Amino acid sequence: MKINCTFAFRMSKYFEYGDKETDYLRQKDKRMAEVIDRVGHIHRAVDEDLFSSVVHHIVGQQTVWRRMQECFGEVTAETIAGATPEDLQSQGMTFRKAEYIKDFCRRITSGEFDLQAVSQMSDADAIRTLSSLKGIGVWTAEMILLFCLQRPDVLSYGDLAIQRGLRMVYHHREVTPQLFEKYRRRFSPYGSVASLYLWAVAGGAIPEMKDYQTKKK
Repeated sequence: MKINCTFAFRMSKYFEYGDKETDYLRQKDKRMAEVIDRVGHIHRAVDEDLFSSVVHHIVGQQTVWRRMQECFGEVTAETIAGATPEDLQSQGMTFRKAEYIKDFCRRITSGEFDLQAVSQMSDADAIRTLSSLKGIGVWTAEMILLFCLQRPDVLSYGDLAIQRGLRMVYHHREVTPQLFEKYRRRFSPYGSVASLYLWAVAGGAIPEMKDYQTKKK
């Protein structure tokens, strides 16, 4: 199949939050309040199309995803259905990822997988359903909930940058599951906004904050 490349992109949208969420987090946690005041409002892009978001997360690499957008324009079940695994692989991904994407597309077009139903599920059920797809694990499903469905209370223990942000803000040497659960409960029901700020800290948004992680021998 010959792919005719186009250059059609959706306008970027950002995760929506405001004073209600940040005021709550400030009231619950003094150190988080300081982070919010230092960093300011965070504009984090989201992709509101669930099919596109799943494919994006299977692809993983931003360069490869950009190539796919350039070649397919709108990444939909229809555009992907017309491509072979080899066509997808030619954009720079592994053959395995190409097969995962084709399998996902097949399940959508056959009606075996109901994306609309996922958007109506609880967080736990949506994560369980999404992680049943090839190439999608629990952490990836959590990121889809946050950056596509814009669920308000996603704080992922499996995200190493979140753990790093917690160590930096709260001076922990290690973030155990039990310690993480304490923060998850504290930030709930606005864990997603807390995630944005922890990612920002982990990425160096507050230069004087350091990682207190215990050095491995």
